[in-house]
Amino acid sequence: MPAAPMEHPAPSEGFVVTLFITSRDLRRSTAFYRDVFGGTIVQDSEPCVVKLANSWLIINLGGGPTSDKPEVVLEAPTDPRKTSSFMNLRVADIQQCYRDWKAKGAQFITPPQERETEFRCYIRDPDGYLIEVGQSKAR
Repeated sequence: MPAAPMEHPAPSEGFVVTLFITSRDLRRSTAFYRDVFGGTIVQDSEPCVVKLANSWLIINLGGGPTSDKPEVVLEAPTDPRKTSSFMNLRVADIQQCYRDWKAKGAQFITPPQERETEFRCYIRDPDGYLIEVGQSKAR
């Protein structure tokens, strides 16, 4: 996976939000975010960094405690029926994204469904992370 000629931002003031996920297979996960969502691989070593639209995603292998998190173990999800957080992608055309991303290998839980204020569906990434895809009705 060739890295793109860009770097993960280091702000001179304020901050940048970056999502960190733990993966069982770095190559498979970075390829998923590149191939399905058009992300740009910025760093393809441990950790991998992917620029995803206007956000950043760090993907790394799990591991045991470190001195700055002495009782925390990082691991990919183990039970797909339980989650404590998920990525939310807001899109302009959910039906088009559904067709395009499904053709690229995204595993949708259901097709987009109409809700009160939005259309919504969910994808699982290769490690089982939940990704919500939504389109607002108020455009």
